[in-house]
Amino acid sequence: MTSIAIVGAGLAGSGTAWRLAQAGHDVTVLERFAPANAFGSSHGSARIFRYAYPEQEYVHLVTLARQGWTELESAAGETLIDLVGSVDFGPLRAQSGLAGLLAAEGVEHEVLGSAVARERWGQIAFDTDVLWTPGAGVIDAERAVMAMLTLAQRLGADVRTDFPVVRVERAGAGYRVIGADGTAVEAEQVVVAAGGWLPDLLGDLGLPDAFLSSLPSLRVTQENAFHFPYRDPSATWPTMIRKAPQIQTYALPGGRDAGFTGLKIAEYNGGKPILSATHQDRTIDPVNRERVIDFVTEFLPGLVPEPYAEATCLFTSTPDEDFIIDRVEGITVLSPCSGHGAKFAPLIGEFAAALVAGSADAVPTRFRTGMGAELVA
Repeated sequence: MTSIAIVGAGLAGSGTAWRLAQAGHDVTVLERFAPANAFGSSHGSARIFRYAYPEQEYVHLVTLARQGWTELESAAGETLIDLVGSVDFGPLRAQSGLAGLLAAEGVEHEVLGSAVARERWGQIAFDTDVLWTPGAGVIDAERAVMAMLTLAQRLGADVRTDFPVVRVERAGAGYRVIGADGTAVEAEQVVVAAGGWLPDLLGDLGLPDAFLSSLPSLRVTQENAFHFPYRDPSATWPTMIRKAPQIQTYALPGGRDAGFTGLKIAEYNGGKPILSATHQDRTIDPVNRERVIDFVTEFLPGLVPEPYAEATCLFTSTPDEDFIIDRVEGITVLSPCSGHGAKFAPLIGEFAAALVAGSADAVPTRFRTGMGAELVA
């Protein structure tokens, strides 16, 4: 049994806690606020679960992640993904190419002409062919975090809240994780799943210079999400992505976040850059609001084009939007997830467990720096 401290209890951190506790490790989770708090990237009731990716490896990883979600739902005794399906459209979405990648993984899908799609979903004004994936849906992020932490706790994990980590230092053969009030937790290994706080922590983790220099640059953005009311409350809405030169948007039923009465819509990567999560002001960008309203007015006649609720959240991204999942010596880095990691939470936990066990080859090479495996003690 290895003692492991996990920094951060978002989707990645809680998924890691569950998987490591399953493997019999002594797990301590250190969360700066409370799990699924509104200051990070894992709060609320609405994240898209989708299979459609423009790369085969990602489609395959989603199929693996779905197995993890099925296992999690069974263990927790609750449904965490609402399978409303997804529609992908727009002149830059490459629906036929996406369909070919889905077919190669055996993912159920259908390509529809815009007129046929409009007959099914009259509340959406499709302007191109549409890729329909019935197995996609909406993840309840908050409930997923709590489910994974609860399962981890049942297996002996210790979850500590209001514990902002400020640094990690060597302590003999292991590590000492220091909180803002000076409280210390000692562990043989540390997993850092700090999301938007990672830029603040990187220099205080005791990571080797060679590893730090191999990391891609990190970009934290404060994104804006808007909730628009349904004109017909009985209408069935899928999740959607529309990609066009002017704007790329995503939308999904908002669930509890929207009082079950509206669609959550955002411009992908439409937020303002900030240095780290510490610098967020949670202020909505009025220019971005107008861009999203214009999109709703043109393409979503089934909605009233006036948002009745709005919120910010954080994306922490690499330049190519891949993840960082790598271990150096006794520290595993699991951030960032580049704005599309929620659907992979159980799988990210599996990857972390493999890294803790020294099995770096279990993690796709695209998520590793190439330096971490050489520096594993």
